[in-house]
Order: sequence, then C-alpha cells, then structure tokens
Amino acid sequence: NKQQLRLLAKSYSLSVSSRSMASKTQVGFIGLGNMGNPMAKNLLKHGYPVIATDVFPESCKELQELGAQIVDNPAEVADKADRIVTMLPSSPNVIDVYTGANGILKKVKKGSLLIDSSTIDPAVSKEMALAVEKMGAVFMDAPVSGGVGAATSGKLTFMVGGVEEEFTAAQELLSCMGANVVYCGAVGTGQAAKICNNMLLAIGMIGTSETMNLGIRLGLDPKLLAKILNMSSGRCWSSDTYNPVPGVMEGVPSGNNYQGGFGTQLMAKDLGLAQATATNTKTPVPLGSLAHQIYRMMCARGYAGKDFSSVFMFLREDEKEEETF
Repeated sequence: NKQQLRLLAKSYSLSVSSRSMASKTQVGFIGLGNMGNPMAKNLLKHGYPVIATDVFPESCKELQELGAQIVDNPAEVADKADRIVTMLPSSPNVIDVYTGANGILKKVKKGSLLIDSSTIDPAVSKEMALAVEKMGAVFMDAPVSGGVGAATSGKLTFMVGGVEEEFTAAQELLSCMGANVVYCGAVGTGQAAKICNNMLLAIGMIGTSETMNLGIRLGLDPKLLAKILNMSSGRCWSSDTYNPVPGVMEGVPSGNNYQGGFGTQLMAKDLGLAQATATNTKTPVPLGSLAHQIYRMMCARGYAGKDFSSVFMFLREDEKEEETF
C-alpha cells in the first residue's frame, strides 16, 4: 500500500512538473548589460526558453552558449515571444526599443505582456504604456533595486507599476529573478518608488563616505569605524553592506578598484530623474539636488565608469588637492 502511494505521489509530482515546464513558453529579453545578463540567466535557470537581443552583439555570446536564442533586433523578439522583459540604460533607449524602426511595437502580438525593468522617467513609462495599449498589449514598469550582486543571485527587489489584474502574470516571471516583487500601483509608480530609493541611496553613500573619511583623518582604523557605525544609530546600507572604503569589506566594488556594481553615470542619471520629478511636483529636495551635482561633477572628473561608491575617492581627491596648496 505504501509503495503504491509512493508511486502515485511520484507520478503526480512528475505530471505537475511537466505541466509547469509546458507552461514555460518563450520569454524575450532585451538589454544584456551588467544587470540584464544575470537576470536573463536566471530565467534560463528556471527553465524558461529565452530569446534575446542587445545592441552590442558581443553581449549576447555568453547567453547564447547557455542555450538562449539570439536575434537581431527587438521586433524579432516580439515576433517570437509574447512575454518580454526590457532592461535598458535610459529613457531614449526605451523609446527606441519600443517604438523605433525595429522596435517591439513593429511585431508585438495582441495580449503580449511587456515588462520594462529600466530606470526611466515615469512620464516615459506612461507614454510607452499608451503606445503598447494601442497595439492590444500590456505594459508594466518594474525597475529593480539590489545591483549586480542581487541580479546574479536572483534576489532583486522589483517595484511594479501597471494594471493590477496583470500583476500575477508579471510576478511569475519576476520571481525567477528577484526575492521581492512589490505592486506599487498604476504605470509609473514603480519608477517613482525606484527614483525615491536611489535618491536616498546617493545621499546615504555620500554621507557614509564623508563620515569614513573624517574618521580616518582623525586616526580611526576604517574597519573599526565601520564596525562601530554598524552597531550604532548611523548604520545604513552603504555602511554595512556596500562600504565605500577599500579594504573594509570583501566582495564589493570598493575592494575591486570600484569596478562593476552601479556606475556613477547611472546614479547621476537617476538623480537627474529625481530632480526633474521634484521640480514638476514642486517638492523641495535640497540634499537630493546636492547629491545630483556631486555625481555630475564626478562624471566630469573621470569617475563615470566607476561604481557610485567611488564618491569616497572623489572626496579624498579634493583633500589631496587642498594639501598641495
């Protein structure tokens, strides 16, 4: 009897897994950069056949070796898949990928679900949603938090804006790439949440860098200072998870000459979005504005390609210049 039950259970679990595999139809992925590449890999790991493209063909090689089908442009992706994730650097890239000459909307199928995980102006998300809706498809904005580390481990946080009835369908895909998938409201609210988070992140990183630099100048050991901060009221993500001082933590960009991670140029872009939305809504953001200017200065001073935690080195550089006068 027990053996029969075991066999029944086994055959049931097999039928369930084959059924769930059968439901894993092709997923399109457009934009295979620092974030898009590991995200697409996690879809493959979860058994989804992936059809991908990127404006830089060399970005596609690794994913192709893992079994993804690579095509030439976004329109071809839309022709083959009715669920597509886009992960692009900025608003103009998103507009081009959706509405350009070889854009998604040239071949999109009715009823398709299009999820944009780029961080862009909420107004552009709304504009894209309208254009997609006219083609009989569904658009959701789902920007992410967590950086390259979380993208690789599948532990991103997704902030999702769009029609609530479509959230479950989006959640199924996004859960393969993230630990938290949060519904924020109508299209554009995901972007709003992301922009607010990144403004605070920039302010926190600058504050952590200033504090660590001051402590070091006062003769404190940086590891000891970080330990004290992290057991005190000044603790924050930038101090305990992503410390900007080289040698304090392993596995973060500051320990690798600020390579990888979240680029200073992208942080400057996100702070620009925060500044624009603050101006539009007449919201005072004095520290957000100052953070924006600091990151813009860093871009002009050769830090654009380095991780945003390199603001610590930027502050040290200013001090070195002072010492020479």
